[in-house]
Amino acid sequence: MGKKEPILRKVLVFSALPLFILLLLLCHDQQHSFSSYSSDEGQDDERSDEHHSEAEAEAESAELHYKLRRLVNENDLANFDATGISYDVDDFTEVSVISKPVIFDQKSLSLYVPSNDAIQPSRRKVKPYPRREDPTAIKWVTPVDIITGNATQINPPSCQIMHNVPALFFSFQGFVENPFHAFNEIVIPLFLTSWHFRSQVQFVLTDYRYEWFWKYIRVVAKLSGYEVIGTKPSKMVHCFPAAVVGLRYHENLAVNSSKVPLGYTMQNFRQFLWKTYSVKVKTTLNLQRPKVLLISRKGSRMFLNEDEMVRMMEEELGFQVYRALPNETSDLSKFGSTVNSCEIMLGAHGAGLTNGLFLPTGAVMIQMVPLGLNWASDHYFGEPAPGIGLKYIRYKIWRNETSLYEKYGPNDPVVSDPESIWAKGYMAVKKAYVDEQNFRINLVRLKGVLLDALELMGRSSA
Repeated sequence: MGKKEPILRKVLVFSALPLFILLLLLCHDQQHSFSSYSSDEGQDDERSDEHHSEAEAEAESAELHYKLRRLVNENDLANFDATGISYDVDDFTEVSVISKPVIFDQKSLSLYVPSNDAIQPSRRKVKPYPRREDPTAIKWVTPVDIITGNATQINPPSCQIMHNVPALFFSFQGFVENPFHAFNEIVIPLFLTSWHFRSQVQFVLTDYRYEWFWKYIRVVAKLSGYEVIGTKPSKMVHCFPAAVVGLRYHENLAVNSSKVPLGYTMQNFRQFLWKTYSVKVKTTLNLQRPKVLLISRKGSRMFLNEDEMVRMMEEELGFQVYRALPNETSDLSKFGSTVNSCEIMLGAHGAGLTNGLFLPTGAVMIQMVPLGLNWASDHYFGEPAPGIGLKYIRYKIWRNETSLYEKYGPNDPVVSDPESIWAKGYMAVKKAYVDEQNFRINLVRLKGVLLDALELMGRSSA
């Protein structure tokens, strides 16, 4: 038996060999089939990815067009949808919206809008600063030269830097060193024009002023997630999927929900402002011991009896008083919170009243309206105040409260007939009423006005 077992084992091995080979062949065929199937599936995946990418691109393009469309006036929407270009101009601003790929030559400030259509070349210069009614403000603003037409005719330069978000062109020129004008003509219009892009927009400056740009850098950084073009000396050729040249504007310190872009309110802007500067927002006004923000000025439109005013408010009325000095407003992250802690803002007509944007809703702004400056006081602060969410008191300076009365006497035209001074032009007005006027406030009168402010906020006079 011992010799037969190896022989039997060999027979079994050799008899199983064909079956083993057959199994190998079957496995090979299965692997080949699976490999072929995987290859076909991979090709299908590639085709699916390509189709998915095209669909994504179309969806992104449609979404971008919709966002740009929000900046177009209703009467121009049909033309914008048909051509991809809109141009709108009014008394204050001009805005061009381009829902097409553009090429921007930074050196010449030329914006090319090439087309494959057989259209005649055209060009338009747009100054992207919302103060076009004022020749003094607009004359220093550098325009963007928009060139449209067939690509072979307008011959745009080759792209050096590609961007995947639209460009928004504006100027940091004009009167931006003045806080009122900075908020009125840059900060609020920039919010109106760019907020709905949710930071997916590239800012491009045609004019750059270092000090004032960096003062508002937190606003700029909050509205755009990209480094601003135009702050460095390099001059490159940039390509964008679309562009907006100019800023939307809704009157002085105003956000009108019925104007383009529809739906925004001043409360939206103020919430944006508070969040940008990390303001701890006051939701309940202290009517028992209200806090007064006194805007203290130096040089002109000063309160000559400011110490007495403060003493009366603190000792006779029991108010808290914060005297804001001119240099404090440079740090808005700190000063914004200070303003929001107050129930009343008191100040002479001037840029310092712009800080009323930081006041809590329902607070009172008391504007001391200088002799000869009725229109400016009403137009720049008085009329916008209710829209900001504030109560407003117009304290018209009496003749015996202005230093001009002491200087010129009651019968001089500067005191008795301001309209005749206005007839001589703005420089005469500036000299008489803006630069040379100070005030000695009637304390009894002021006390009554402050009690009126408490009533406006809801405190009973009983």
